[in-house]
Amino acid sequence: MLAAACALSAGGLLATALAGLPPPPAELAMVRPAEMTVLQQVNVPRAWDISKGGGVTVAVLDSGVDTTAPDLTGKVTVGPDYVAGVDPPGYKPPLNHGTYIASLIAGHGQGLGHAQGVVGVAPQAKVLSVRVIPDDTEPGVDAYNTRPAYADAIGKGIYYAVRHHAGVINMSLGSNQPTAYLRTAVAYALTHKVVVVAAAGNNGAFHDFAPYIYPASYPGVVAVAAVNVSGARADFSEQNASVVVSAPGVAVLGAGPGGEYIDADGTSPAAALVSGVAALIRSRYPTLSPVLVEQALINSATRRPPGGYSVEVGFGEVDAAAALTAAGTLAAQSPARGLLPGTAATVRGNTVPGKGVPGTTVPGTAAPGATAARPLPPIVVVHRDHRVITAYAAAATGAAVLAAICLAALIVLARRPRRPAAGMEMTLFPPPAGPPGDDLIG
Repeated sequence: MLAAACALSAGGLLATALAGLPPPPAELAMVRPAEMTVLQQVNVPRAWDISKGGGVTVAVLDSGVDTTAPDLTGKVTVGPDYVAGVDPPGYKPPLNHGTYIASLIAGHGQGLGHAQGVVGVAPQAKVLSVRVIPDDTEPGVDAYNTRPAYADAIGKGIYYAVRHHAGVINMSLGSNQPTAYLRTAVAYALTHKVVVVAAAGNNGAFHDFAPYIYPASYPGVVAVAAVNVSGARADFSEQNASVVVSAPGVAVLGAGPGGEYIDADGTSPAAALVSGVAALIRSRYPTLSPVLVEQALINSATRRPPGGYSVEVGFGEVDAAAALTAAGTLAAQSPARGLLPGTAATVRGNTVPGKGVPGTTVPGTAAPGATAARPLPPIVVVHRDHRVITAYAAAATGAAVLAAICLAALIVLARRPRRPAAGMEMTLFPPPAGPPGDDLIG
């Protein structure tokens, strides 16, 4: 059994470290009751009355998934391994992190009526596993971090997932080094109507306002922070303006390879839970665009912070049942305005700080029986780095002074007479005083 804090480390990715968590339940019969605490926190059982994720494929871009894990049998299609060759010949990857994440999204449980083991948020969804990072215990981690051959592994995984009909992409990983290739891959997914979810990062304990993590910080990505059982930010969860929503990330129980179970902390499981909710929405409203799926998550969030938004938990904690209701409202309002379902033009109002995602107040009248989306207050400045602002102001002042000096010098130089070319004499009008025929030398 393994107790780990996630998300996973590779290529500058989010660090995984043993956290001294209690081991998962020793008895299989105890797994489901322990797991249900987290599912109930985000109101998943009520959402199952509407959707269980059928017909949706969630791409899990991670360290690989064990297709024989009892809670995932028959659920997983395995794509290419973009980390191939990173480990020594003959080494068998453990597939710990990827299996754990996949079970939280789409695990179906096991036993009679699948009543035991781990059930995911979207138990009827399918999983497309694409290996884009090694587990942090693999011997090839250093090679992955340093070899250019693996620099675009995650982006390649995104392109593959989109071309193989994923409706949602989960990336419980991240790096503080953005690349043009990864940004373009994310944009490709969004333009092909794929919902992209990513972990916000696990370095929040070391920064009041953490550096941005990618792909979570790219526009259009649903960046997920981790909260504890009371809805407060977990102390490790990143704090920056990329955060959109939050989900449980403390002591989250999931399935591991070979029938084992993992009890873990991190923004990795939080992102997986949100990807599951996105799959529920996509199953019920398949034409809803990524921006409106994100909008539904925002409109329906619970435990909202003061002012409506914070860099700690975003717009609040995800509520699966309420998100489905909000998605229904958005889907109903689009055709009422003569637009195709899922058209982003129906959304106006607030903006997710740092993300450029249209916000929360939706004009129009909801369909009969639909619950209107709750409007949010205007977004306020939640963080202002005065040191950086002062530095930029000083630099701007200095540049202005230098520009004024340069301008004055140019004026002086422009008014000075030029030295005549050799063999030529310059005549001024009127001629200067002095003996006729003297050359004027500036």
